[in-house]
Amino acid sequence: MQMKHYSDEWINEWCHDNGWTDLFMERNNNYWAFPPGAVMPEPIPPKVLRFIKAEKGLTFEERWWSISAVIGTIVAIVSTYVFKCPMPLILAFAFDAVTAAQLEVEDI
Repeated sequence: MQMKHYSDEWINEWCHDNGWTDLFMERNNNYWAFPPGAVMPEPIPPKVLRFIKAEKGLTFEERWWSISAVIGTIVAIVSTYVFKCPMPLILAFAFDAVTAAQLEVEDI
């Protein structure tokens, strides 16, 4: 499952402000809408998506995964010290690596 990098409200707001209509999400992070005066939908331009992302920041899902990675790392550090075993820290590193990879926004 891929992490959702854009909030539907952000994209709806941009479409409303720029005259695009009938927004729909074809698949995760891939939005289509009708540009002003068009008869066929087009994908929301990647440049626009990058601008929206830079302006709005992290989605709720991205914040949740980031906070859980930090909390998991802190728990792993304490567990590693208390139990004198490196395994919790290794597991936290693996979880953090996957989380960091999921946070990367892929250009379409």
